[in-house]
Amino acid sequence: MTSSKPSIELILITGISGSGKSVALNALEDARYFCVDNLPPELLIDFVNLETQKGSTKLAIAMDSRSAESLPLIPELIAKLKNDNVDVRMLFLETQTATLIRRFSESRRPHPLSKPNASHADIERDLQQSIDLERELLCDLRERSHIIDTSLLRNSQLQSLIKSLVFAPEAQLTLIFESFAFKKGIPVHADYVFDVRMLPNPHYESELKELTGLDGPVAAWLEKEPLVVKMANHIEEFLTQWLHTLNSDHRSYVTVAIGCTGGQHRSVFLVEQLSQKFSNKWGTLKRHRELGL
Repeated sequence: MTSSKPSIELILITGISGSGKSVALNALEDARYFCVDNLPPELLIDFVNLETQKGSTKLAIAMDSRSAESLPLIPELIAKLKNDNVDVRMLFLETQTATLIRRFSESRRPHPLSKPNASHADIERDLQQSIDLERELLCDLRERSHIIDTSLLRNSQLQSLIKSLVFAPEAQLTLIFESFAFKKGIPVHADYVFDVRMLPNPHYESELKELTGLDGPVAAWLEKEPLVVKMANHIEEFLTQWLHTLNSDHRSYVTVAIGCTGGQHRSVFLVEQLSQKFSNKWGTLKRHRELGL
């Protein structure tokens, strides 16, 4: 198959159990993808071929540690599909261990890799060991995928994020600019992290404290600060220098996370500025983690 335009799109969802793969599949189903959960890797090629013959153009498949013995097959299978002109995108859902333990405890569901006869006293220890083992089993797929940290995401936010990724403007590379608060943790999925906590802070201006970087008065205040302008220019220069190299490496997404103390003012403003500057050349998305946007 030598057509220049891919005949079928395949979103491969994988990741840690309890991180929201079912939620992601539901979002893709809403987006008119034909979705299959827990497809054994051995059936991947035959399944895609069958759906292609049936005229399907959008597929989404979830694979995880439930197919542990077959996971090493996936990279080779993906390479074959890409060689057959299938547009494959891999998304890996990640969540902090403490959050996973809380989710499993609340749902009372066993981890797929947990021991079937674990005593009540051993449940938490067994859960920790199962999560650690799963991370080890999936580490190779994680390195090949775009990572989404769901630790702080509500289901509705994860669904919106998944839809924004699959409906991103057509481009070989999509830039995702994300603001965040350092006090709530660095996004584990970020490819580049910029710390802007040293910049002048509107939080200490009484009339700006309750506003955000999306508001005109905050933006006007920050635009007048030379250090803020200098930081924006430096980040822009760095990305401009390396984006073509990243694109030639066949990357689908690059996440640029910008953090300040509270994730309300400086980081939000810079994300807005940079996403606008790069939108003319690259597909761009923006997200403000602490604002829930």
